[in-house]
Amino acid sequence: MCLAVPGQILEITRDEALGLVTGKARFGGIVKDVNLTYTPEAVVGDYVVVHVGFALSRIDEEEAREVFRTLAELGETQDLEIPEEGR
Repeated sequence: MCLAVPGQILEITRDEALGLVTGKARFGGIVKDVNLTYTPEAVVGDYVVVHVGFALSRIDEEEAREVFRTLAELGETQDLEIPEEGR
């Protein structure tokens, strides 16, 4: 089974020569590098759904919080902070 998790974009880096868009995203307190090439419309502060390091789509903040609440109910957020509204 595959799992895609929402992360909030903290910064974006564009490599025009290679045509790549990457950035850093926060996943409930953990920050990871992500490839944003598939979501060129995303901006800092947006939430994106990430699978194996690739942002696949944008989602709104409420939907991202709902995913984290569901993961918490399943006991899968031991090492994560649940995002609060406006964070």
